[in-house]
Amino acid sequence: MAQLRPSRVGFAMASTIKNQAARRAEVRKAAEQPQSLFAANWRSWLLAALLIAGVVVAVLHWGDVKKFAALVAHAQPIWLLAAAAAQVLTYVALAIEWTLVLRMAKCRGPFGKLLGLTVAKHFADQMVPTAGMSGNVVLVDRLREISGSRPVALAALIMTVIAYYASYGVASLLALLLLWIHGQTSWVVIGLISASLGLSAGVPTLALWLHRKGAKAIPAWLRQIRTVCELFEMIKEAPTRLVRNTRLIGELTLLNCAGFALDGLTMLFCLFSLGVYVPFGIAFGAFILASIVVTLGPIPMGLGSFEAVSIGMLRAMGVPFEAALSATLLFRGYTLWVPLIPGMFAARRQLRRKKR
Repeated sequence: MAQLRPSRVGFAMASTIKNQAARRAEVRKAAEQPQSLFAANWRSWLLAALLIAGVVVAVLHWGDVKKFAALVAHAQPIWLLAAAAAQVLTYVALAIEWTLVLRMAKCRGPFGKLLGLTVAKHFADQMVPTAGMSGNVVLVDRLREISGSRPVALAALIMTVIAYYASYGVASLLALLLLWIHGQTSWVVIGLISASLGLSAGVPTLALWLHRKGAKAIPAWLRQIRTVCELFEMIKEAPTRLVRNTRLIGELTLLNCAGFALDGLTMLFCLFSLGVYVPFGIAFGAFILASIVVTLGPIPMGLGSFEAVSIGMLRAMGVPFEAALSATLLFRGYTLWVPLIPGMFAARRQLRRKKR
């Protein structure tokens, strides 16, 4: 009996401690519940905002959509189909990039789902002008569901950004060479391409630096903001063996370069459909210069600025004004208006999944 009392006392103390710990956990869970509910629902709000923005953009620019439809009705069908095929292949190339990253991380990702994700990301990037952040949120959220790992999804995002800007620099240099061959270089063109090269070098460097430093990369006063610290620490979660894999980065960069070449072919095929046959360098140079202006400019989706630069460059290289205008409108239809419909369906499907 003398030996039972200490054991009963010990058991009672252990039970009391366990109950107190359980109560503390319940209090902590109750305190964090509003925050977790917000974290779970804000992506749904973003998807809803994307759908509303898609409808607003379609209504405000319905005239451009009708012009695109009228041009399609009078253009040569074979070249229109070639332009459509080139654009589809740009999405295929991006889906292959994510497939390579997931495969390197030993994760399985159905190619069909990744291909659908490319359309959803493009739709998000175009509809909400947040320097690509809205599309990146959609990308990480969906890749996390597909791969089952947030670090792998973050690695795919970081490597996609690095490869995109690295290939952007290569495409800019190629455009400069082609424009020089056609005698269309000027101080304005050189200045734009130089700015593009600076951006192409700065963004990947910044991404790798942020990945290595995490929250240490931001000033001490900014670390007081919990959301900012969590964002930078989340970037640091990406596996180093993926983010620093130079061979994989090289493969992704080549795929991105193929995407830029396919966009140039789309512009070329749009010109061909109107009966204007020009070398690839003219179409590619006009597309890259217009893209640089959109990237560096503050106008959402580059509406107006892309058209002005593209028409101006094509006109300077001998393309008649009517053909330059029509080809640019056709190109914008393929890259902006046509993906609007499947993008809205993809966002709507994702929103339903979030609600369930």
